[in-house]
Amino acid sequence: MARPKPETFDKQKTVAENRRARYDYAIEDKFEAGLVLQGTEVKALRAGHATIAESYAEIRDGQVWLVNANIPEFSHGNRNNHEPKRPRKLLLNTREVNKMFGAVERKGMTMVPLSVYFNKTGRAKVELALAKGKQAHDKRQTAKDRDWKRDKARVLREQG
Repeated sequence: MARPKPETFDKQKTVAENRRARYDYAIEDKFEAGLVLQGTEVKALRAGHATIAESYAEIRDGQVWLVNANIPEFSHGNRNNHEPKRPRKLLLNTREVNKMFGAVERKGMTMVPLSVYFNKTGRAKVELALAKGKQAHDKRQTAKDRDWKRDKARVLREQG
């Protein structure tokens, strides 16, 4: 019997976070995926250098790839240093890949990376989300809700 997955992922050290994704997309489902990296990429991630702001994931030949994620070259790397924006393979179960493929094909959803982090065992992971793009009026409503929550918390704090 399969072990149940935890509700939240075990993030020890967050390297990069896509904060804009939660504003631009309505998050439906989240997945934890491993990353296939080269040695200098791991060293650059451990140093805290990565950007996933403009990145996305796509399915090619039954495999999921992280595209346009920027992991800059390692400063002490030699001629074997990696390409900063190369596509990186994501490691997921076949069932998860099929679920994502169906959602992207049928529902028109997007696979967006939310964060890159190291877990307890020191493995680099990506928090990947199935998301649907928000319209402009949805974004305005999100901003209104966020402002209202902030004002409400301030009023409650002042009153007691």
